[in-house]
Amino acid sequence: MATAFPFAAVIFDMDGVIVDSEAFYQEVLARFVREHGLDVSDDELRGLIGCAQQHFDKTLVAWYEALGAGTLSVAEAKRRYRLWRDRIPCDYRSLLFSGVREAVQGLADRGVRLALASSSPRSNIREVLGACCLSRAFEVVVSGAELVASKPDPAIYRHALHLLGLPAEACCCIEDSVPGITAGRRAGLTVVARREERFGFSQEEADIIVDRVDELLDEGFAQRLARSRSARGRGRAE
Repeated sequence: MATAFPFAAVIFDMDGVIVDSEAFYQEVLARFVREHGLDVSDDELRGLIGCAQQHFDKTLVAWYEALGAGTLSVAEAKRRYRLWRDRIPCDYRSLLFSGVREAVQGLADRGVRLALASSSPRSNIREVLGACCLSRAFEVVVSGAELVASKPDPAIYRHALHLLGLPAEACCCIEDSVPGITAGRRAGLTVVARREERFGFSQEEADIIVDRVDELLDEGFAQRLARSRSARGRGRAE
């Protein structure tokens, strides 16, 4: 018999939680920078991981201005980037993290409601979920690109909570990046971080770190979470 889950709903991030797309996007951006001769460091590229779409759009405008294109509108900068980016297709299904389908099904079987809150444009969210056969998995899907501000701003999670009709204390979110973890904490959510050690950012502000998202289904997850929150609380106090 499945054990009770400590939250009424789980809000998933997408990139870096459902699909291993962050590494792919970093390779694509590095290729763009290299092919166009832009003076952009690896640290600057890593700083774009998990950032709001609005921030990335401004970055594109700045990059094209550095290339001598003048100050383009966001729409024109995105159009030019898409024309270049379309040469590099992504097989999102092959990037699906192990344990995601098990977590989604297992949580649903326990009566836990599922939502998704991603900084990506809705068109990209649909593409990813469709490729991974998860189009019907989430009752609420929020795109930060449709808000005034996205992660690390908490608005995306507050909007998801509003659509769910639940208070923050009844929900947790699953994140990987600093902007996402920050947004979750600012929204008052319990934050579960999928462990990510490739990009050099810290996940210490998360309430608990897991290697796979289906660890939420493990016996004793609630006890692990309580111990982790207690230990991290002591560390912050010190």
